[in-house]
Amino acid sequence: MNSQTQIQNLIETYRQAVMAKDVDKVMTLYADDIVSFDAVKALQFKGKEAYRAHWEDCMKMCPGPHIFEFQDIRIEASQEIAFAHWLAHCGGTNDKGETQSCWMRGSACYRQEDGLWQIVHEHWSAPFDMQTGAALFDLKP
Repeated sequence: MNSQTQIQNLIETYRQAVMAKDVDKVMTLYADDIVSFDAVKALQFKGKEAYRAHWEDCMKMCPGPHIFEFQDIRIEASQEIAFAHWLAHCGGTNDKGETQSCWMRGSACYRQEDGLWQIVHEHWSAPFDMQTGAALFDLKP
């Protein structure tokens, strides 16, 4: 199996683990030295422990079914390093039964060590209006 296919499979495993709210599975996909620029709460998360706590908080915000659909995935992969970017429809059902979702931008960098691909960097963002500072959560691809 080539690197491109392996990264494609990792992305799908990641997406399915998030949909299943399986934080343990999600965390197996990250390198110990993960650095994440998530769109929520902090400027950056360094290391699995910090990022695990963030993922657990995110799962609590939406106790109902999750939405985590990827579109326009682009992957560039060599033997040891790869990156990918995509548009993601993210959200879930809150404790009042309301579904809240938006389109985000996602990108990730991967490193292969001893035959195992892991996510070493992740970046999530939403575009914003520079005049008002408001995030533009209503945009669609």
